[in-house]
Amino acid sequence: MGNSVLVKNRVVLTLWLLMMLALWQMPLLTQAANRLVSGTGMPLRDIIHGFAWILILPFPVLLILCFCPQNRLALWLIYLVSGALFAGLLLLIAWQAHLLAGDEDSLVRVSLGGGFWFIGALSLLSGADAVSRLTQSSGIRILAALLILAPIPILLLSGALDTLSLMKEYANRDDVFNQALGQHLTLLFSTLAAAVLIGVPLGIVAARCEKLRKPMFSVLNIIQTIPSIALFGLLIAPLAGLAQAWPWLGTLGISGIGVAPALIALVLYALLPLVRSVVAGIEQVPQPVIEAARGVGMTQSQILRKVELPLALPVVLGGVRIVAVQTVGMAVIAALIGAGGFGAIVFQGLLSSALDLVLLGVIPVVVMAVTVDTLFKFLVSRIEATRQ
Repeated sequence: MGNSVLVKNRVVLTLWLLMMLALWQMPLLTQAANRLVSGTGMPLRDIIHGFAWILILPFPVLLILCFCPQNRLALWLIYLVSGALFAGLLLLIAWQAHLLAGDEDSLVRVSLGGGFWFIGALSLLSGADAVSRLTQSSGIRILAALLILAPIPILLLSGALDTLSLMKEYANRDDVFNQALGQHLTLLFSTLAAAVLIGVPLGIVAARCEKLRKPMFSVLNIIQTIPSIALFGLLIAPLAGLAQAWPWLGTLGISGIGVAPALIALVLYALLPLVRSVVAGIEQVPQPVIEAARGVGMTQSQILRKVELPLALPVVLGGVRIVAVQTVGMAVIAALIGAGGFGAIVFQGLLSSALDLVLLGVIPVVVMAVTVDTLFKFLVSRIEATRQ
């Protein structure tokens, strides 16, 4: 009982204990003779020596802060120490990878081990927990996240991480990577545009007509339950038939494989959350507000455009946020039918058993999903703040 009273921040203490377990049991780096063979894991004790111990000094400091009163100063210190821990871990990895990789002509590959990913994620969670206790401002939270992640672009631009196998995979495929980025963004924005153009009117109809709402949601629910790869496959035959019957459709890019079936499937998956958000947003508009609009002589269409949709906008944007994050992830599967994007890199890595090539496709997808989610949350919070 006495020990539990001494602990002032159990969340950070739990994260710290998990970090210690990862340091003891998991490798921070993996060294392999080439990109296709399994490497040898290297834990902290094998890669740290000399002055490098300075880089892990944040570990004991973070433990001490768990037992300090959790006032604003302590929370800011937890945030700063967590950031220093993350930066120190990156510097240690960059330095050791340079030593292990050898010269430029060497086939040796140094990859990030499970310990790095685990400890790095836990240190970021520790900093995020401190910021969440300090402020509810989405703007400050985003700024804090950018600051704690700043060492990544700095080290990337400086070339300090170029000896990592992941960066060598990028250097060998930078043109493929850039093409995949463009294809993934094209799928994302095209899906969002088409889903909004179709989903918002459907949501308005569902909100206005109770008789149509149930069958509409039944159909959309059925579409949502079909596995993505199955839906992609189901679209191949009819689109290929259309392209064969009317060749001019092929000149527009419509065929059994490629972007067309991927885009149709992604839009179909996007409709359910978007239509639900439109219905929920319109229904949450207070009835007295609608009655007041009628009282000043507004027509039904004017009430929809000037009252209901503006008031429902935060809820609708919440639905668009779900659709955007969902699309970023599902677009990876679309590579199986020739839609391109980062999924092509992921599946190429899986087929060649090259883990770093898989990560080269996975990491941008994760970053894109988190970025999209954060931007929509920030936009919704700004809209809600202006109405208070």
